[in-house]
Amino acid sequence: MKLRLYATLALLFLHAPLLVLIVFSFNSGKFTAWEGFSLRWYAAAARDSQLIDGLWNSLLIAFASAALATLTGTLAAYGMWRKAAPVLSAGLYVSLITPEIVTGVSLLALFQWSFRFLHLQLGMHTVIAAHVAFSIAYVSIVVSARLRGYDRSQEEAAMDLGATEWRAFFRVTVPYLAPAIAAAALLALAVSFDDYVITSLVAGVDSETLPMVIYSMARKGVSPVVNAVSSCVVVIFGALVLVSERLQRR
Repeated sequence: MKLRLYATLALLFLHAPLLVLIVFSFNSGKFTAWEGFSLRWYAAAARDSQLIDGLWNSLLIAFASAALATLTGTLAAYGMWRKAAPVLSAGLYVSLITPEIVTGVSLLALFQWSFRFLHLQLGMHTVIAAHVAFSIAYVSIVVSARLRGYDRSQEEAAMDLGATEWRAFFRVTVPYLAPAIAAAALLALAVSFDDYVITSLVAGVDSETLPMVIYSMARKGVSPVVNAVSSCVVVIFGALVLVSERLQRR
């Protein structure tokens, strides 16, 4: 009983700022003194063209990078499972603990060096490439956890019955991995949509994302419009994370 109470208090402490943010997103006033229930800030956010453009950019980048990272990360996890690669597996965790500012600066340096030969500029493509780079580790780790409980003899039995290696993979292994792949895709989607530090370093003038817009607005003073947008992000992606966690347990 005490353990449950302590866990509840810890969760309340952890999520109290988010609860306050959501509550005051419905405040009719501009400050943290409650003046009455209102949806005026949600309506104002829906009319803000800069926020809408940032939202569309974030959605495009998140879905594109999540799709590419899910495909690449799943194949990477499968390859490391088929042939033990402890160095590569350890490298995945190194990429997770590397500070985002270091990752962002290194990616920016890579893009600047390569653009000398490719004659390109920073833009949507560089943001998607950067998000794929840091999302692959999340996907590979989630799928690898599922593969630890997989019996390789199922693939071997399928091939004994006449299936090719690729057919056995798609007909036997992929269905088994489907919950983990779906969970990894949702996690990659949430991580990509939420990223600010790396995105701000590799984005061009036409690829400003929603977190970048929110940060620029917050620097001018906390606006209730920011509260409204942030509340939507918290609720939607909090739900995605919960769905992802449920899928991983299947």
